[in-house]
Amino acid sequence: MEPFTVNISDEVIIDLKSRIRNTRWPGEEDNSGWNFGTSEKYLKELADYWLNDYDWKKQESLLNQYPQYLAEIDGIQIHFQHIKGKGENSKPLILTHGWPDNYYRFHKIIPLLTEGEQSFDLVIPSIPGFGFSGKVSVSSEAVADLWKKLMTEILGYEKFCAAGGDVGMGVTKALASKYADVVEAVHFTDIGYPMGQEDPSTMTEEERQFAQFVQQWWYSEGAYAMVHSTKPQSLAYGLNDSPVGLAAWILSFGNAGAPPELIERAFGGKNEMLTNMMIYWVTQTIGTSMRMYKADAIAQWGGSQPLQKSDVPAGIAIFPREAQFPREWAERFVNVIDFKKMEEGGHFAALEVPEVFANELRSFFYAVK
Repeated sequence: MEPFTVNISDEVIIDLKSRIRNTRWPGEEDNSGWNFGTSEKYLKELADYWLNDYDWKKQESLLNQYPQYLAEIDGIQIHFQHIKGKGENSKPLILTHGWPDNYYRFHKIIPLLTEGEQSFDLVIPSIPGFGFSGKVSVSSEAVADLWKKLMTEILGYEKFCAAGGDVGMGVTKALASKYADVVEAVHFTDIGYPMGQEDPSTMTEEERQFAQFVQQWWYSEGAYAMVHSTKPQSLAYGLNDSPVGLAAWILSFGNAGAPPELIERAFGGKNEMLTNMMIYWVTQTIGTSMRMYKADAIAQWGGSQPLQKSDVPAGIAIFPREAQFPREWAERFVNVIDFKKMEEGGHFAALEVPEVFANELRSFFYAVK
């Protein structure tokens, strides 16, 4: 384990700006807005801001304000932040990001969760294939194996808590299922979706309605996941070569959970949105990040045994712009002891409503006995 500092060369930023400046814009239908994907009008405005106003060096210094490290686990380089809480009996908590975000997802809640008596020792790793971790693609279950070793063998914690959303949900769910002896409690902002193979006769009316909603969502908004799960490499060539193309793909997903006028807020602000994209760009990990979907698909359809439901206490907070699944659906997978529907926020709640999200984590984990 060794300290790590983000330090991107000026040449990378010069090259980025050249590529933005030389973007070949495809044109769009009149008044199409976001109906065909990311709005070109909006994207041109964002590109101009990225080129002329966004300050990477300032953002880089913010990325370096908290301790971060590299450790090799099972031959894979793992990048992570480790921030000790100031309370006398801080709880160890590992936070796992999703896609299209990265470890930066949690930067606003670090000071909120490390202050006071009810504080946490935060461990915020980059999933392999994302950010500054090794450029390999592994399944959610395999990431859980790495996280268990990170927490117990590298950092020396005997017990710990875990939270995650999006693909981080799958990692956290696997931690609870496989390592109930060391995982004290888990927290989720989503819990997975019906895939059309469930027996409707075993589902409640609320679950059937949720399954119907999900099927409609797959047709209207789920194309990105199908591409990632089948042909991620084909997409990677363009996104790794064009910063505007990368932004367009990430925004087409982010917009699914927020009206166009709220998309920057959904990512925590314009600078935060661009910093999230920049971490993909400067590390050239958009391709490997998408391949995690393929790794999960292979594991799911390739004969792997499904994870067993765990007895580890689980808390769930559903934010308004997330899929509104019923409690019964979550109870199929985890031991739900706390289930809340939040009043504001979306997919990136830790960025958009950090105080709300931090308070939810603290109230849940400190209530679990």
